[in-house]
Amino acid sequence: MATADAGVIVAAPRPRFRLRLRLREWLNREEVLGPLFVTPALLLLLVLVAYPFCMAVYFSLSDAFIGRPSQFIGIRNFVNLWESDAFRQTFQNAFVFTSIAIAFKLVLGITLALLLNQQLWFKRWIRGAVLLPWVIPTALSTLGWWWMFNSLYSVVNWTGIALELMDPPGPNWLGQKYYAMTAVIVVNIWRGLPFFAITILAGLMAIPKELYEAAEADGAGPVRRFWYITLPLLKPVLGIVILFSTIFTFSEFNIVYVLTNGGPINSTHLFATLARQVGLETGRIGEGAAISLYLFPVLMFVVWAQLKSVRKEVL
Repeated sequence: MATADAGVIVAAPRPRFRLRLRLREWLNREEVLGPLFVTPALLLLLVLVAYPFCMAVYFSLSDAFIGRPSQFIGIRNFVNLWESDAFRQTFQNAFVFTSIAIAFKLVLGITLALLLNQQLWFKRWIRGAVLLPWVIPTALSTLGWWWMFNSLYSVVNWTGIALELMDPPGPNWLGQKYYAMTAVIVVNIWRGLPFFAITILAGLMAIPKELYEAAEADGAGPVRRFWYITLPLLKPVLGIVILFSTIFTFSEFNIVYVLTNGGPINSTHLFATLARQVGLETGRIGEGAAISLYLFPVLMFVVWAQLKSVRKEVL
């Protein structure tokens, strides 16, 4: 159908084109487009995070056991855990493992970020190489470390003996209590260091160079510039990095499972590995869920306190 206006004939839009125009106008509305983009992420969070978490809470408050109906028992699982020597050892292991690993990652991460912020040859290649421990699948890289720490053909022992730092045949890294914990911490530091270094490097690159030039003109040396300029301006970044690393380190599973599986004699068990052993291998699902959620209130408080501190620094 056509209409005439001042001698010009205009064709009426086709029904399909008209529908496409209406659809485009409808999608251009913010109240429609926003929820449409958010819905897939929300579904993923509900299916992969919210539902498993709710099920874990339900199991932790019940006497769930494989092959029989469960009954609600309240917080009895959480209370009874302290009667287990393995859980008490795991509780201690988790705090020792996390505190030592984060302290080393923080110091080494700042040092590595300061080095990467300098003018270097092949800077992009070096930054890419630094990311390799973070990019490589955890289980695959940990198998390499398992081979290096193996008591029969340990590359670590061979190097230490060759440099006369160890007496032959060297320590049994994965078969002795303190050596096993040291090995697990070393691998965790190696894997988590790129996250610290690259994130802190991004914070360093955001600091205006004029501040350093003014401080240098006033006679401030490298140490004073780091202490009074770099470190205060990095506090928000360090707060976020430490927050995420604390959560990741407390919930570490792959490294411990591949290297030691919690041994020897529960000396390297963390909450995730002990929860798997109790919940899946022995069938006590309720007790395993309680182990996995034991530090959830503590971590929630840490998240709240850290975010509050970062907000104060930013504002």
